[in-house]
Amino acid sequence: MVARQNEEFICIENVSKKFGEFTAVQNISLNIHRGEVFCLLGSSGSGKSTLLRMLAGFDAPTEGRIVVDGEDISGKPPERLPVNMMFQSYALFPHMTVEKNIAYGLRRDGVSRAETRLRVDEMLEMVKMTSFAKRKPGQLSGGQRQRVALARCIVKRPKVLMLDEPLGALDKKLREETQQELLKIQKDLGLTYIVVTHDQEEAMTMADRIGIMNRGQIAQMGPPRELYEQPNSMFIADFVGSLNKFHGSIVGQEDRRTIVRLSEDLVLRIETPFDHRVGDDVILTTRPEKLEIFPDNCEAQPLTQNVVSGTVNFVGYLGDQTNYSVDVGGGIHVRVSEQNHHMSTKAAIASGDTVRVAWPARASHLFAA
Repeated sequence: MVARQNEEFICIENVSKKFGEFTAVQNISLNIHRGEVFCLLGSSGSGKSTLLRMLAGFDAPTEGRIVVDGEDISGKPPERLPVNMMFQSYALFPHMTVEKNIAYGLRRDGVSRAETRLRVDEMLEMVKMTSFAKRKPGQLSGGQRQRVALARCIVKRPKVLMLDEPLGALDKKLREETQQELLKIQKDLGLTYIVVTHDQEEAMTMADRIGIMNRGQIAQMGPPRELYEQPNSMFIADFVGSLNKFHGSIVGQEDRRTIVRLSEDLVLRIETPFDHRVGDDVILTTRPEKLEIFPDNCEAQPLTQNVVSGTVNFVGYLGDQTNYSVDVGGGIHVRVSEQNHHMSTKAAIASGDTVRVAWPARASHLFAA
C-alpha cells in the first residue's frame, strides 16, 4: 500500500493514564499519519514510555481512547493489535539462532513452514544478516543483534512499529548507520514508526514530526526544524539543542525591532514577535551556531544588527567545529559554535584574545522572564 500523505492513521483522543494518585499521561490528543516517523521526545519521567505502552497494548488508558486504522484498540491485549514493539534490550532468545529468533512470532501465529521460510529469508536479506542466520545472539555484535530484533518485529508485517530507545546501546558511528538502515526499511515497507527516545539528535535525524513531552503532556509538536527554530516556550527552547540565555529588559522599539538591554553597556536588537511593553523583564535566547566570531584585528566588518566585543575564555576544538566562550562584560558569557570553514582566519583565536561576536536580529527569541 502506498501511504497517502497526511492521512490520519493513529488517533489518540483525550488519553490519560493514572497510577493511583499519580497522573503519568494527562489528556493527550494527537494524530499520527500513515507512513510517518513520529518521535516522542522527553526526559525521564515525562510520560513518553507510558504513552508508548498504551499504544502497544501493555497498559490501558484510564481515560480516552486510541484508534489505529479505524479500530479502537484501547484495552485490547498486545497479541490482538496490528502493532509490534522493539525494546532497547532487543529481548532475543539466546538459545535460538538468528533465523529461529526471526521466525518465532510467525510459528506462534501458525504461519506455514514454507511461508515462514520465505519471509525469514526476505528479512535476513533486508537487514543484511543472511550470512549470520545460523549464529546465536551471543556470537553477534550489538549492531547485529539490533538488526535481528528489527527483523523479528517487521517479519509479522505490522501496521505500526514502535521503537523504545532502539539505538541507546550503540556507539555513535554505528548509531548513525543504523538510523539510516531503519529509515530505508521504513520507506521500503511503508511502515509507520513511533519512536520513543531521550536522545535529541536521534529524534531530529529520524522523525518527520516530534512531540516533546513534559509532565505527561505534549509541550510542542511539529517538524524538527520548526521545534528548533520556532520554540513556543522557554522550556522548548532550552530543551532542544544548545542555547545562550540572557536576562534583560525591554527599552524600546526601532525599525520593527525590539531593543533589549542586558547590562549598562550591552544593548541588543531582536526581530521577533512578542507581546511586550517597555520595562518588561525578558529572557533573550540565541543558538551558539547562529553567532560568528571575528578576531578583533580582522578587517572584515560583520554586517549584522548585533556586534559585541569581549575576551575569549575558552576554546574547544572538535575537528569539524570549534566552540568558544566569550566574556562580554557585566558577568555575561556568550557561547559561539562555528564550523571550521574559515580556519585561515579563525584558527589563531585563543583564550585571552579580544574578539567581536556578531549575529542578526532574526537569530534570537524573547520569552517572558
